[in-house]
Amino acid sequence: MKRTTAPSLAAIAMAAGIAAGIAAAPAHAAKPEMEKCFGIAKAGQNDCAAGAGTSCAGTSVRDYQGNAWKLVAKGTCLRTKTPKGTGSLTPINR
Repeated sequence: MKRTTAPSLAAIAMAAGIAAGIAAAPAHAAKPEMEKCFGIAKAGQNDCAAGAGTSCAGTSVRDYQGNAWKLVAKGTCLRTKTPKGTGSLTPINR
């Protein structure tokens, strides 16, 4: 074997090993469970449901609007703090 082919074979073997490791990872590990968290979105940064007169994502008209939500990792909503209070799992009056 020539000297110049040895580094190439090593690189191919390493790439194959990395690809095999990625393929073996469970699908759910890459995407955590999510939940809707109301009252934490800045104006225009909600994921959906911003009330009457709005269509959906990006349509909230004020910061921390109580009927607008963002998707957050499950279990983090109630710990999310804003200047208007914490997040809520249901729409709130703000």
